[in-house]
Amino acid sequence: MAPGFRALTLNHGRISLRWHPRTVISCAVLIVIALAVGFASLSQGKLELSPGELWTILIGQGDPAATSIVWEIRMPRVLTGLFTGACLAISGAVFQSLSRNALGSPDLIGFTSGAATGAVAAIMLAAAGVVAVGLASIAGGLVTAIAVYVLARKNGETDGQRLILVGIGVGALLQAVTVILLTRGHADIAIGAQMWLTGTLNLRGWDNVATVGIALVLLLPALILGARHLNALEFDEGLARQLGVKTERVRLLTMGAGVALVGLATAATGPIGFVALAAPHLARRLVRVSHVPLAASACLGATLLLAADLLGQVLPISAKLPVGLMTGVLGGFYLLWLLLRKTP
Repeated sequence: MAPGFRALTLNHGRISLRWHPRTVISCAVLIVIALAVGFASLSQGKLELSPGELWTILIGQGDPAATSIVWEIRMPRVLTGLFTGACLAISGAVFQSLSRNALGSPDLIGFTSGAATGAVAAIMLAAAGVVAVGLASIAGGLVTAIAVYVLARKNGETDGQRLILVGIGVGALLQAVTVILLTRGHADIAIGAQMWLTGTLNLRGWDNVATVGIALVLLLPALILGARHLNALEFDEGLARQLGVKTERVRLLTMGAGVALVGLATAATGPIGFVALAAPHLARRLVRVSHVPLAASACLGATLLLAADLLGQVLPISAKLPVGLMTGVLGGFYLLWLLLRKTP
């Protein structure tokens, strides 16, 4: 760790809090960047607003029509992107830690595909609403996680490399199931489901904000409290057992929380790739700590997703690109760089 950025410990009675100044500073900078990108996104659209006009609206003194557009259409979009990026990045950090592999993100090992298949099944077979789609998305992700976990176990243990390989195979199978569902349903419903599968922040409402916001509030504190067990598992499973960590129990609980985050994020926006892969990896390089960087990953994931969405809005093309396509293009280049960098 860089000089001047050593971990500090705050003690108050029986409570001991260990924190890293570099992590705190990095998170603060990322939050400022995310707020700036979000502010810029609020000004984009058919009705373009200057910074002064937007600020007037945000403090409640703007034109009523423009105020309605900002608060009912653009603000839910920005907040949904902010929370979704954080949820995906946290989930990615968890699964990369559990698999001990930088490629161990939920979109590569099938969990996002499972959540998407569950949601598409609810849309195509039952014309479900937002709540039902969210529940189906979580159920699909959880069933996929259980299947991958069981298939990846060998001799009573779960190997990270095997987890990734099994997950890739299960994810490919689920993508085929999703395509079958789309071809067997009503054409109008299938078109809507196909648009949802691109991953988009268009027409997001406050119900979508609540979905991912509640997931973040409930699951992030639990994962942060259990991060020390994740750290022990990441370094050495045998050592973790000697320290009293119930490894399989920790693995199941953290996987469950990670899948829930992916499922709810997918239900809110559709499947968005590569944020879960890139954000934790970049966060580690940014904060330079040995533990699982959950907070830094959350801040970086939110910033990346908002930036990708803003880029899709301002590109000089006739059609505004959905954020899922933007992250796919950018993430594809990142994945190539990551693989080539690791190739001897």
